[in-house]
Parts: sequence; C-alpha cells; structure tokens
Amino acid sequence: MSSFVSCIAWFFLFGLVSLITRTAPVSGSPPGPVVHCANGNANCIVQNGYGEFSNRQTCGVAAVAYPTTEDELLLVVSNASMANRKMKIVTRYSHNLPRLCCPGGPPGTGLSISTEKLNGVVRVDAESMRMTVESGITLYELIDAAAANGLALPTSPYWLGLSLGGVLSTGAHGSSIFGKGSAVHEYVVGMRIVVPTKSSVDGRFAKVISLEEGDPDLLAAKVSLGVLGAISQVTLQMEPMFKRSITNEVGSDSGFEDDIEQFGRSTEFGDLNWYPAQGKVMHRVDVRVPLTEPGNGQNDFTAFRPVPSTVIVSLRKTEEEHEATMNTTGRCLLARALTDDNFSGGNGLRNNISSSAGFTGYPVVGNHSNLQAAGSCLFDKENGLLTVCGFDPRVHGVFVNHMAFSIPMANISNFIKDVKKLRDMAPDSFCGIDWYNGMQLRFIRASTAYIAKTSDCVEMDITHYRGHDPTQPRLHEDVLEEIEQMGLFKYGGLPHWGKNRNICFLGMKEKLDGRIEKFMRVMKKFDPKGLFSSEWSDSVLGLQEEGLVIDKPGCALDGFCICSRDSHCAPEKGYFCRPGLVYKEARVCRYEKPFA
Repeated sequence: MSSFVSCIAWFFLFGLVSLITRTAPVSGSPPGPVVHCANGNANCIVQNGYGEFSNRQTCGVAAVAYPTTEDELLLVVSNASMANRKMKIVTRYSHNLPRLCCPGGPPGTGLSISTEKLNGVVRVDAESMRMTVESGITLYELIDAAAANGLALPTSPYWLGLSLGGVLSTGAHGSSIFGKGSAVHEYVVGMRIVVPTKSSVDGRFAKVISLEEGDPDLLAAKVSLGVLGAISQVTLQMEPMFKRSITNEVGSDSGFEDDIEQFGRSTEFGDLNWYPAQGKVMHRVDVRVPLTEPGNGQNDFTAFRPVPSTVIVSLRKTEEEHEATMNTTGRCLLARALTDDNFSGGNGLRNNISSSAGFTGYPVVGNHSNLQAAGSCLFDKENGLLTVCGFDPRVHGVFVNHMAFSIPMANISNFIKDVKKLRDMAPDSFCGIDWYNGMQLRFIRASTAYIAKTSDCVEMDITHYRGHDPTQPRLHEDVLEEIEQMGLFKYGGLPHWGKNRNICFLGMKEKLDGRIEKFMRVMKKFDPKGLFSSEWSDSVLGLQEEGLVIDKPGCALDGFCICSRDSHCAPEKGYFCRPGLVYKEARVCRYEKPFA
C-alpha cells in the first residue's frame, strides 16, 4: 500500500473512530483473563493486560488461587509458606509493565494469588469518613462505593481498571500537590497484610499483620512492590463528595516550562499534555467547585472507550507500515489530525453523563467521582470482540511502551529546555509521541513512604510505539532513548514502579538514599523467607547485581541495556551506538543511512 493510499485509508478509519467516540459509548467486550491455565487452576501462564511484559519474558506458574475472604487468603499463603513456595499477587486486569506479578524461583514452580474475588467493601464509617475495603477492589468499584455513601477518594490514577492493591504496590497517582498530594497511598490510614511465617502460628504458617496510622512499618507497606506479603484490607481516609470544573486550554509551548510549577501550585487537579512536534501544550485547568455548581459531566477518555476491533487493527497496521518504511511524514500528518480531533472533542470529556451529545463545550462540571478516572471499555458484555479496549491483546491493536519518571520540581524547567533543544534539531522525530496524546505532565508531592517520591516533582509519562519483534529497532529510537536517559540520569528522575523498561530502574538504591535500607528491614521482618520476592525485585532493591541488565546483541533495543557498543543496537539494520545529541553522556541507538 502506498503512503498516499495508506493516509487516505487512515483518514477514513479515523473519521469512524471520531464518530464513535463523539457519541454515546458503544458496547464492548471487556478485557479477558490475564491468567491462562492448561489444567483447571494448574500449569498456568500469567500475563499483563497488554499480553506481554516490558522485558518480553513469559511468566509460568504451577498454580493460581482465587481466595474470596481474608481467611481463605491466609490459608493459601500458609500452604505455600509450609512448602517454601515462591508466590506473588496478580490483580484482575494486571496493568503492570515490569514482571511485578511473576513469582521468583524456577519458571513454572511458583504460585499466583489472584485478588479478583477479594474485592468487597468491609465497612464505611460515615463519621470519620473512613472506608475499609479489600485489596482487589478496582478503582471503579471503590469510587462507586464511596460515592454511594457521599464520600470521595481525594485522588486516583486515570484508569478505572486498576486494583487498589496494585495502585498501592506501585505508588500510582493522579495529579495534585495540594494537601496530601496525588498519590493514593498518602490516604492510607490502615492496612492488613497476610505474611508467611517460619513456624506454625495457631496451626498455620502465615499470620495477619495489622498496621494502624502512625505505625512506622506502614511507611514500607504503603508502597510495597508486593514483596512484603499479600495485602488483605486497606483503610482509606476519604472526603465529602465535591464537584470539579475542567477546561482544557491549548496554546503555544513557547516558555511554558517556566510556568509549570506555578500552574501546579495554583490548580488543584491540573495537568499538562505537551505535543513537542507541533509546538503545542494543553493545560487542563481542573479545580474544585461546590456541589451546588450545575453540571453532570463525565471523563470518558477516548483511549479508554470501546472501539471496533477492525478499526484498531487497521490503525495498528498503518503504524507498522510507517515503522517499516520509516515514513515520518505520514506519521506526522496523522498525529496532527489525531490531536486536533482530541482538542475539538474535549479530550474525551462529556458535559452530561446521561446525554448522547458528548462534548459540547467548556467548562465541564461534574461530581469528582465521574471525572477523576475513565474506562468505559471495561464494563460491557462480551460481544465476540467486535468492540474492545484498544490495547486488548486478543486483537492486533495498540501495543506500546510507557516511559514514566518523576523529575524534581527544581529540575523540570531545565529538563523541558533540553528536550526542546533535541526537538528543534529534528521536530518530526517527535511525531510518534504526539500520536499518543503527547507527553503528559502530572504533579506529585513528596512522600514519607520509603520507596515513594522523595521531593515534590512532575511525572513525565510518554507512551510510544512498541514492536512485537524485540530485535526490530523503532523509528527514531535514539530520540526516545536520549529522553529516557536524560530524565533518569541527568535530572535525577525516579521511575514509576509499574511502568518502564529494565534500564529505568538502574541505581534505585542510590537514588532513594537510605530509604531502601529501611524498606528492606521491614521486608525481612514481614517475609523472612523471601517468598514474595523475585529476581526482578531483588535486582531493583540492590539485593543482587544481576537481573536488570543483560549484555547480549540487540539488548539496547528493548531496554535490557544502555548500549556501549554497536552490537547492542542493530548495526546490520543501520542502527549504531552513538552519543546523545543534547545529553552527550547518553548512549543511544541511532540510525545512520548506509553509504550507497
């Protein structure tokens, strides 16, 4: 298919997507299971919601268990503890990119413990505005239950399919540096964790540890990587329900880096989307308003709506063609069309949740519970994959990497200026970032949790194309790698625990400056046999040297190493290891056209 014909076909499909997403949501097949077993609940493969972990390794387990109560969870952990079997929690939709949910030890020997059925509300205390829930509850279920009691979870990530246990284990967050900030773990005031024991406790080789507000061990448990044990219940401090008013303002990116901190400190739930290839930035002016403010708006973010699988597959094929032919021009053309449509469609906002009119103009006002997260592709009945979440691995659709790291507030302006220098050298090399709604900037407060953020910071989230063949370089591979290394190593970025490639977690022990030692003391106290740890978590925490970096041909292409020689890239395909263009200390895989 020629580039011209490809573009014409894409615009036809794009128009169909636009038509679908501007009207009332269509029904869609919900995501499928992430655990697949050959024999009942035995001989299983565990995956994430995208169908593949960021390091391309499969996760085989001996069995999976589905406890429905804390006592059943205690029995499951006890049996595994008695057998000295490695185990890990897996959530209902499993949206971690690293192998956080894969047990340690030899492949196929560990136990997966699913919290899919451990998802109830234990109690609601209206007077203290505290809710106790089970760890497998999804954000959708939690937010809905809180709203039914006139309460609001003050902040959350933007995707409704996450479980509370997964959110806490990875330090997931929304955007705010007001009050306690945007990280959900800052609102945890109690937790119950099932941990293995070396000897029998009341006839079992496991026990429940109850942590209350003020307990120093809670500072480890709030963000745990899942290595302390199995979270059973969590108590959260809620607020009375309130409304929000949202207006997206699109303008030039000229000088915006100098106003980022002021924007974050003046706009309670605000964030930014930067489209570097187009020189545009969108400020989401998102503020709290009284419940009496008129409006019944909803966040129905376009990427989280059900879309016809035929459209998703066709868009992916177009993207793959751009990669194969290095068609930067076609990618830039389509990225601009996509962002223009997002702007005109309110970036997925709806003015009235009960209307089919969709977005009709700003501001969009509604209950906090309806605006803080999205995920309408989760909730409908199976329809034979006619419509799906765009990233559903059962169709050949969206397949991406998520690069996410937090830059200290004091460094964010200089980081943006460096990225602009890189952009100005080759603006079109950033079109693949614009395609996925640009670079998203969210605000996070410093935390006392041991392995959480150490200062007020700005989280930089970049979604970009990922190929199914790990030996195939990406278009503009070097630009993405330079941004990654610049943010992490020049500007001291801390990676998001639930996203990123292996190399992003290098040097975490030094970056957290003594906090990891405090965390590991609690880890050894709660799990003395290390049954919830894995090779990946041990490498990240500095307990072993091997695991994150694998020195082999092509290792830089998929984040197993930072290149130091050409063979780490793909010299046979024209990609060689070269210094960064702006950050000279970076080592990236750059395409150099062979001589004729």
